[in-house]
Amino acid sequence: MPAKMRPLHNRLIIERLEEEGTTAGGIIIPDSAKEKPQQGNVIEAGPGRRDDSGSPIAMEVKRGDRVLFSKYSGNEITLDGGERLIISEDDVLAILE
Repeated sequence: MPAKMRPLHNRLIIERLEEEGTTAGGIIIPDSAKEKPQQGNVIEAGPGRRDDSGSPIAMEVKRGDRVLFSKYSGNEITLDGGERLIISEDDVLAILE
């Protein structure tokens, strides 16, 4: 049975996009030399945070968005047999369209 996880506050669960394993010149890059991609798909989004008065602040990023995020952001987890990343919405640099 797959694990269900719902992020809290302004956090997102991201599935990283795979990078190309070959350069434009045809050189194969081994996994040990690859940098982890900074792009991913949002698979779950929290409800958003609250301001000082307790009013909800809606999230701009939603489930299904493809995003660009900070290089060293978040915490890596294993979920449903795959690596995922939990990051704050503040670590998202852009929504890719």
